[in-house]
Amino acid sequence: MIEKKYLKTKPECKVKFALSSDIVGSANKIAVVGDFNNWDASANPMRKQKSGVFASTLSLEVDNSYQFRYVIDGKQWLNDDMADAYVHSPISHETNCVISI
Repeated sequence: MIEKKYLKTKPECKVKFALSSDIVGSANKIAVVGDFNNWDASANPMRKQKSGVFASTLSLEVDNSYQFRYVIDGKQWLNDDMADAYVHSPISHETNCVISI
């Protein structure tokens, strides 16, 4: 799930990235990574909510598109079905998600 909340006072959008427990199973840690954080799995860890959903909210600059994916337990890569688009990854045969702000 992806929720976008545009700020009226700044050229930013608060983007909430969330994955339900039925998608991630028994994952212990999940991070949202992308070109907004140099694909650093330690930069934006997602927090597990009481409902079992993992979520993280980031402030992203408007009028941009960002590539991203999720990293589960440091080894499994996952795309988001709610992404705005998908592009081929420059480093593998997989695709990256795209979010347009």
